[in-house]
Amino acid sequence: MAICYAATPMFGVHRFAVWLVGCAMVAGCNQSASSDDSAAASPTQEPTAPPKQIDELPEVDVSGLDGPTLEIWVELVNDLLSPCGDPVSVARCVAEKRKCRRCVPAARYVARLVDEGYQRGEIRELYRMRYDKSTKVKLSAKGSAVRGAAMAPVTIIEFSDFECPHCRMAAPELKRVLEQYEGKVRLVFKHFPLSQHEHSMQAAIAAEAAGKQGKFWEMHDLLFENQTRLEPSDIEKYAADIELDLKKFKKDLRSDKIRAKVEADRADGIRVQVASTPSIFIEGRRYELPTDAIGDYIREELD
Repeated sequence: MAICYAATPMFGVHRFAVWLVGCAMVAGCNQSASSDDSAAASPTQEPTAPPKQIDELPEVDVSGLDGPTLEIWVELVNDLLSPCGDPVSVARCVAEKRKCRRCVPAARYVARLVDEGYQRGEIRELYRMRYDKSTKVKLSAKGSAVRGAAMAPVTIIEFSDFECPHCRMAAPELKRVLEQYEGKVRLVFKHFPLSQHEHSMQAAIAAEAAGKQGKFWEMHDLLFENQTRLEPSDIEKYAADIELDLKKFKKDLRSDKIRAKVEADRADGIRVQVASTPSIFIEGRRYELPTDAIGDYIREELD
């Protein structure tokens, strides 16, 4: 996903890392037991066979994978743990029809990433970001503009900058997803004006001022459509275009309360290590894939 970076980020930009999990087994010895005693204690004991690898899951369509990529998928779903935290692999969770309802979508997610050409290490990290308990963050929608069904089962939270070209490109894709999954997804907009963008703070304040008159999203769309024309006179024209009360709008542009709202959004982003825009979180998980793949990700969430 293309992004604009903060001029002086407080946190490093995340990079994919290979997530390797090691297991060690330690054998104990009883010095007082003779070999005869050991034999007597378990005369028929045999080594425990490792779990059999699961090569097929009828619930997961892998017809698009060729031999090498299918092998990678089989390896990963037999190695990655259940997204519900159970001590079994994703494959075994699906095959044994365990209660975890996220196992089938997780196996499909891995298949999609393999098919799209991601490497093993990248897939492991993406899987961790999506399913590990440690990577989920808490973000509130209170006080922020919301587009879509208020009670939708899936929430997208976007930290954005009106002067960031990548945010402008992401905006129609996010709108398309809301239309595609109407009633099932909502988008929460949070401001993250970058210091190197001269007009981003004032544009954010203008959007909030328009929101005071119930027209946040109308101003949001105009600001992105006219991203290179964000001078005060331009913004006043956009306010007139969407038929705002201009006297109230100009007063709100000077509001300390509105500025504080924008700054609170930015502080919220810094808290969850946002350092670039757009930064997107879906159900509390940082979304690291290209913006045009959000629809697939949402479908997997709804599964």
